[in-house]
Amino acid sequence: MIAKTENLLSLLNGQPVIPVLKIANVADSVPLAGALSRGGLRVIEITLRTADALEAIRRVAAEVEEAIIGAGTILDPKQFGEAAAAGSKFVVSPGITSQLLDAAKDSPVPLLPGAITPSEIMTAREAGVRFLKFFPAEQSGGIASLKAFASPLADVTFCPTGGITGKNVADYLSVPNVTCVGGSWVAPDDLIKAGKWEEIEALARDASKLK
Repeated sequence: MIAKTENLLSLLNGQPVIPVLKIANVADSVPLAGALSRGGLRVIEITLRTADALEAIRRVAAEVEEAIIGAGTILDPKQFGEAAAAGSKFVVSPGITSQLLDAAKDSPVPLLPGAITPSEIMTAREAGVRFLKFFPAEQSGGIASLKAFASPLADVTFCPTGGITGKNVADYLSVPNVTCVGGSWVAPDDLIKAGKWEEIEALARDASKLK
């Protein structure tokens, strides 16, 4: 599992922001992924929160060569398998369970599980997972909690998601144990609905330059 964590980190390759997307219209998936990728955010998470999510992942995987597509809101091994079969290069879960860890162990697709308590983080660490989603970040203590974990859990890093915006993203990225953040502000629903791909590309370009 440690090797798979390293593989996931290599996929990120210094990308500070992971767009977290909820696809309401599957026809938007390819132009949206293209705009984000052109703006420098090639690693993209499509959440399984809509009926068209898996089809959106399939289309992006097949048609947007530059994108590295992942699946989010994975709750069980069945969804893990479906996401992997659809072409996901990584899988993200809001939490961590033994069943999900077993599914990840048997798959080449790396898992980014969520953890917000010391016990959950230690469970992941014992399984060899040292890179975790911290969700919901703002509601779970935010930056203060992440800083508190840095000393006792020094070999674990995080991707905080939930409540991250353009206003607080730089503060999160300044925390030493934060590798990247997840957020939806780079692809607002109103711009997606209006098909304003150039504006989304510009937001992605700004986000890709964050450190």
